[in-house]
Amino acid sequence: MTTTTIVVIVAALAALLLLGALAWVARTKRNQHRHTKAETMRDEAREENRHVAGREALADETAAKARVAQAEADVKTAQAKGLKQEAAGHRSEAVNSRDDLNEQFDRADAMDPATPASDSPSSTHDEPKPTAGAR
Repeated sequence: MTTTTIVVIVAALAALLLLGALAWVARTKRNQHRHTKAETMRDEAREENRHVAGREALADETAAKARVAQAEADVKTAQAKGLKQEAAGHRSEAVNSRDDLNEQFDRADAMDPATPASDSPSSTHDEPKPTAGAR
């Protein structure tokens, strides 16, 4: 082998080593850049995660308030239903009592000889008549 051949082979090997080293450096730089970019993305995701957690907490709180308000409304509805039933019972008792009183007045008017038209029952008395009431 001649010196020129040896120099060419050494130069080729040096070029290959240089290209390999450059490729390795480029790959290392690319991986480092990707790692830095990934860390930046993770930091942004952590920050956004805090915001999302806050919105989730607000949603949970609002849902809890809605459940409390619904429960209170259900209680009020049940109370109103009970009061309506109680009022209907009172109204029924009042109507029955009023009917009994009117019958008693009619019997008294029929029995009293001083009452004009004592033979026909009268439905006009000075006492108040039952009202339909608010329904």
